[in-house]
Order: sequence, then C-alpha cells, then structure tokens
Amino acid sequence: MSVSKDFKGLLSQIGAGQSLSVDEAKLAFNTILSGDATPSQMGAFLMGLHLRGETVDELIGGVTVLREKANYITAPEGAVDVVGTGGDGHGTLNISTAAAFVTAGAGVPVAKHGNKAASSRSGTADVQAVLGINTECDLALTERAVHEAGIGFMVAYRHHGAMRHVGPTRVELGLRTIFNLLGVMSNPAAVKRQLTGVYDPRWMRPMAETLKELGSERVWIMHGADGLDELTTTGPSQVVELKDGAITEFEITPEEVGLPRVGLKDIKGGTPQENAKALLALLNGDKGPYRDVTLLNAGAAILIGEKCETLKEGIALAAQSIDSGAARHAFEEMKRITNLSN
Repeated sequence: MSVSKDFKGLLSQIGAGQSLSVDEAKLAFNTILSGDATPSQMGAFLMGLHLRGETVDELIGGVTVLREKANYITAPEGAVDVVGTGGDGHGTLNISTAAAFVTAGAGVPVAKHGNKAASSRSGTADVQAVLGINTECDLALTERAVHEAGIGFMVAYRHHGAMRHVGPTRVELGLRTIFNLLGVMSNPAAVKRQLTGVYDPRWMRPMAETLKELGSERVWIMHGADGLDELTTTGPSQVVELKDGAITEFEITPEEVGLPRVGLKDIKGGTPQENAKALLALLNGDKGPYRDVTLLNAGAAILIGEKCETLKEGIALAAQSIDSGAARHAFEEMKRITNLSN
C-alpha cells in the first residue's frame, strides 16, 4: 500500500469522526511534513481535526514528527523556553521577549523559540530585528549565544523547514490548526522546561499531558483571564503545571504576588519600533505596567528554572536582574554574538 493510500485511509477515519492513535498520527504528519500530501488532503486533514477536536495522541504524534525533522542546537542543562502560541489578538507589548532577557539576567539560560508576527503587530522576531539582534545569524552563533550570553533566539522557520509543505494550506484555511499547538512544543534546543502561553484554555491540560509523555521535566501552561497567552496583571491567570511527573492546576492573581492590577490598555503595544523602544526602556529600569507583567512572567520562568522556591522569590530575582543591569547585559551580549561573522 502506498503512503498516499495510507493517508487517504486516515482521512476516512477522521471524516467518520474517529481519533488517530499515536502511530497513525505520526504517519499522517510524516506524510504532510515530507511533502507527500496534496493541498486538498492537508486541508481536509487539518479541518477534520479542527472540527472534531484534536486529541493528546494526535498532539504527541505531531510533535514527535516535527521534532524529528527539526534542525537542532544545544543548550545548557536546565535551559528554559518562554513562548506563547500567539493568536490571542490583543497586540500587547512583547512580554515573553522581555521576560526572556530578564530570566537570562537572573542566571537561568533561555533557549527561546518564536517567530515573526502572525496575528499581532509585533512578533518577537520583528522587535528583535529592530533592536539590532541578527535573527538570521548562523545557527552556530545562536547556540553560542545561549551558552555565553545565557539567551539565544531560534526563529521557527529556520529550524522547522518541513513546515513549508503545509504553510500555504494553513494560510488558505485562515484558522488556527493543530500546528499552532505543535510549534510551541517543538523547541529546537530540546529544552525540558517550558513557560508556555496558550490562546485558548481548553488546550492547557492536553498540552501538559503531551509534554509529560514526551519527557518534559517542569512546565507551566498558562492563559490569562483577559485572553492573553501570558501570565497577566489585568486579573487572574490559569496555570497547568507539570512537576515531578504530576499535573496540577491553579490560579494566580497579580495581588497575591505583590503586583498591582492594571487595565489591558496599559500593556498594549504598537509597531515593532514602538515595542522595541518600550523594551529597551524596561531593560534600563523604567517602572510601570510593562515592567510588572514582565516581572510576573520572568518570575515564573526563574521558578521553572529552579533558581527559587516560590513565584514571589522569582519575581524578586527578576527585579534584581533588571535593576542590577544583568538583563540589559544579557541583551547586549546576545546582540553582539549574533552579529559576529562566525
């Protein structure tokens, strides 16, 4: 039986409302990411999963194949990723990017995965380019930055070239698909510690279960009550945590960790140029809502990196990272290394 016939059989299963096993999902995603499925087949597959609702086994199969096809770099032991799925539609300042620099300044290595803006006005790659970071540098320099500066940035399309096969179909469908979830779980430095924001809380537990199955050690999957794919200071945030093999759920409010509650308008962003200016001001010690929401997210990343025991302690270390100039130094070193000629 040819791969094409196998794939058609899987499409028939999905059309009948049936779920795929991990092995069947691996076959399907391998077919798609090898360029062996037609645009019509890929569209039918993605829409079928979307309408029925993707399962943990299908997530595991998809992440496994995407990871198998990735271009990897190495990262220090205990490195974390600070990333969101995007798609929350709120156009905030670059919170996870700022939190990544602050986390690195606190001594937790960061191998950050991200991309250019899809639904927002300013994705992490967009703002970093304005700041003078060479996001297109040789991958060896990205690896060097993670080890020497304590932070490196991996642009998704440079590490996941196989995604080019499904890209046009995703654009034509014009809706969120399983690939929005697979990407953030396929870090190209194989980190086992992740602070991951999601646009829809229904994916929090399935993603935690997927990452547990795939060997992650400590994970926070988070969603703000305001819809942000970050920990928010506008109200409560939901968290699903993977720690010591157990998955738990809890809620965090800004007040309980000593941060003021603000309105969503207070952390709204703008163009990449405007967001870059705000990020630099933050690294230089500017106080205000942007700093506070960054401290909250960096504090969580520092906790996940096991530099502290509580979120409050993590927030204190994050503040120290900014005020001592360590976060700014991590940024400057990453910028310097990525602009070397190798």
